[in-house]
Amino acid sequence: MVWATGAALAAVLLLTAVLLTVVVYNGVGVFWPESVALVKFDDGTAVLGVRIRSEVNPDTDIRTVQFKTGNRELDPARQDFHWYPAKEIREITWPEDVFVVERLENGNFYGILQEVNAPNLDVPAGGVLKDRFLAALDAARRKKAAEIDPLAQKLSTLSDELQSIRYAVLRAEYRRDRALEGSPQGAPGLATPALDAELARLAAREEALKAESDAMVSRQQDEVEALRRNSAIFRTAAGATKTIPLVEIVRPYTPNAMGLAEKIAHYFAKIGELLRENPRESNTEGGLFPAIFGTVMLVFLMAITCFPLGVLAGVYLGEYAKEGPLVRTVRIAVNNLAGIPSIVYGIFGLGFFVYGVGGLIDHWLFPERVANNMPTYGTGGILWASLTLGLLTVPVVIVSTEEALRTIPRGLREGSYALGATKFQTLSRVLLPMASPGVMTGFILAMARAAGEVAPLMITGVVKLAPDLPMDGSAPYFHLDRKFMHLGFHIYDIGFQSPNVEASKPMVYVTTLLLLLIVLSMSSLAIWLRNRMRKQFQSRSI
Repeated sequence: MVWATGAALAAVLLLTAVLLTVVVYNGVGVFWPESVALVKFDDGTAVLGVRIRSEVNPDTDIRTVQFKTGNRELDPARQDFHWYPAKEIREITWPEDVFVVERLENGNFYGILQEVNAPNLDVPAGGVLKDRFLAALDAARRKKAAEIDPLAQKLSTLSDELQSIRYAVLRAEYRRDRALEGSPQGAPGLATPALDAELARLAAREEALKAESDAMVSRQQDEVEALRRNSAIFRTAAGATKTIPLVEIVRPYTPNAMGLAEKIAHYFAKIGELLRENPRESNTEGGLFPAIFGTVMLVFLMAITCFPLGVLAGVYLGEYAKEGPLVRTVRIAVNNLAGIPSIVYGIFGLGFFVYGVGGLIDHWLFPERVANNMPTYGTGGILWASLTLGLLTVPVVIVSTEEALRTIPRGLREGSYALGATKFQTLSRVLLPMASPGVMTGFILAMARAAGEVAPLMITGVVKLAPDLPMDGSAPYFHLDRKFMHLGFHIYDIGFQSPNVEASKPMVYVTTLLLLLIVLSMSSLAIWLRNRMRKQFQSRSI
């Protein structure tokens, strides 16, 4: 028995080590600045790219080499990964002046800097071309932060205000329609003049906001157009030139000329971008902050919903319910619920929480939006997704709570009763503290399972891209009706739905590693709390 347990534990540890090794090697390695090769072929053509791997066709015995060549918009097939026969490669060199330009769109660009045009920026005319390019890029970013970003923030505020006014108009129109319906033969009701005046006031305010917003949009477009005139011109290995506006450049670097310290700094800068920025390029590049935030918030909301309910249900079944056919049936049902596929819970959450409870909330609180087919809580959101996951994981908490209470010796209960304690006092001061490590074990298992579930979320609120977080600085601060991003769904989306599989593969490994680290971190914290409880209560006496 001991030998079998040890072998199983060794197998689990080995599998975990292999999984982490594969994920780390294929994921985190993408942050390291790889050298860019200048590949020249026998026919006189040439490309710039990062060597990925080589393969030998077992049927033809021909070796081919894959390069990431970037420059997607210049390729007829709009691909940035290509295979080339090794026998056709004449020469491979690594020029130090090759730039890798990370952009907001179209992926990376590989080229050699030719010229910098900065008519609207205060940049010295002379000097080294690379230094002038970096100075112009820094000046463009400062100008964008000083002139364009404040306009974008004001536009966002105006958009929120316009949305609130539209909702107020819907409410006023709904109340007016109800008042007219309640009047005899459609005669104007007493409240109609006041509602008409309110609608007129709201319409005037809406027009003023629209005019202000249009003027600000026009100003923003002019500022952006003026800033886009500042650009850099690059030359490809084939001799073509490409003009890239400075405002579209995320990060330029010359990997072939970078030292070890520069590469380490680049590596950590990419990790920082991953943790704090929004995704771009169909989620294949950029950061994962919305997905990280959505995953952690979902788990916390799930814990708030499932943990108290599971503990209360386990306490009732273990301490208060009388043994009988009904209680045995409930226990069997709880055990069976723990094995039901998660997609079944997703369908239940869609029908009960989203369409049922959410629809009722909309009819009670937002009838004007329902009348205009604009559901608020009657559609998927982080609240309903967390409640669905709470139902999915609550059987584990119930079973672990009941089992933890059963392991407490009966003499402790009888000793507490003998000293005059009531059943509730015995439960709250003796049994639950001593059972808390076992309860926390169930909570750890529930939390780990909920963090990785994807199927229920796909129909209860998760989306591909959600720039608005469920929690922000605007009232009411917690927006539980909003849709959200999740690391598990992010892996599914970029791994199986992305049109560019090769480009999305590194992000799949990175997201997988990040999800594993989040689950391990949260589980480690819960295990630490459980061990503290165990030390505190394992020798507790009455």
